[in-house]
Amino acid sequence: MNREAVCKKIETVGIVPVVRAASSAEAHLAEAVSRGGIPIVEITMTVPGAVDVIRELAKTCGNDILIGAGTVRNAESARRCLDAGAQFLVSPGTNSQTIEFANQQGILIMAGALTPTEVDYAWQLGVDFVKVFPCSAVGGATYIRALKAPLPDIPLVPTGGVNLETAAEFLKAGAAALGVGGELVQAAALKAGKPEIITQTAQKFVTIIRETREIIAASARK
Repeated sequence: MNREAVCKKIETVGIVPVVRAASSAEAHLAEAVSRGGIPIVEITMTVPGAVDVIRELAKTCGNDILIGAGTVRNAESARRCLDAGAQFLVSPGTNSQTIEFANQQGILIMAGALTPTEVDYAWQLGVDFVKVFPCSAVGGATYIRALKAPLPDIPLVPTGGVNLETAAEFLKAGAAALGVGGELVQAAALKAGKPEIITQTAQKFVTIIRETREIIAASARK
């Protein structure tokens, strides 16, 4: 899948599940989000053996699930993730060398930023999405709406504070997609080996995204 197709899929699905598991065994259970209707998963580099997890997931379900690498903080880490089969990269901040590497490789990258200056800087460097993190610390959906006013052309993906109660508000505020971690891929469910809990939560998020987008579209037609 090329960069444009990956970008389109993230926009269409509207949610990027972030997996911060305590072990590689737990990380594999995150495949449960796909059964809930979200065929995307971001494995963070904080997961023990993260590169190996990405490699295994790419082999076993790479045709069905879009697999990304998160918390990628430098170009060398990015290279290892791509070699393992990652199809997109996510960084917690804006590292110009990592972004340059991704652009050279033709791989989608979502860089983290917070202030208007940082958001615009990341966009000018050539990222595909700007991950607004930690969004909950600066106002949540209200902050996304404030950023979209002067920066309407930049696709923002809020991360931090996105849950079943706030998801709709983030979308109405102008978010292109949502980054969701523990509120979807719950640590307790991973530890207990109960992927069905994650699947059920994923289904709820999918419903919220679909219904909210329908409301937004209907409002735009008026």
